[in-house]
Amino acid sequence: MSFELPELPYAYDALQPYMSAETLEFHHDKHHNTYVETGNKLLVGSGLEGNALEEVVTGSYGKNQPLFNNAAQHYNHIHFWKWMKPGGGGTKIPGSLQSRIDSDLGGFDKFRDAFVEAGKGQFGSGWCWLAMKDGKLEVMKTPNGENPLVHGAKPLLGCDVWEHSYYIDYRNARPKYLEAWFDNLINWEYVEQMFAAA
Repeated sequence: MSFELPELPYAYDALQPYMSAETLEFHHDKHHNTYVETGNKLLVGSGLEGNALEEVVTGSYGKNQPLFNNAAQHYNHIHFWKWMKPGGGGTKIPGSLQSRIDSDLGGFDKFRDAFVEAGKGQFGSGWCWLAMKDGKLEVMKTPNGENPLVHGAKPLLGCDVWEHSYYIDYRNARPKYLEAWFDNLINWEYVEQMFAAA
């Protein structure tokens, strides 16, 4: 299978004022598209051509770094667009997920703080995550394009803390971006879908 750039599930200006149309145009049309185009070239002759995207990510990790970088970022971004929606965020989370956040992470406020801190504390480019590992919810952070899949976990929610995700709108204020993203953009229904599948 080859990689394909998905359409955004909303208009470019739908996430304003928290994420601008200019950011989405650069991030989706330029950055994500580059991961797709480069990944497709690197897939040829890799021995992973027929595999599902998750298998390309885990199969190339530690063995084919250029392919991994692009495949993982493609995977991450496919979900990143769906983890956001206009009028998202808020504290109303689907019940089954909320009860697991309470039991595994000490409640919504503690989870929010841990997630934002993970994003703030990721040195350089990377991601912060809510993931399912060994049957429990866990907040994680990873460098560059790494994601929970390569650490034996299933990603349920991820926020991109590469500078291209926030620099147009927030300049160097990554904490402000993370708080605005968490409070106003998260698509909790999609997080719930991934939680149910995990």
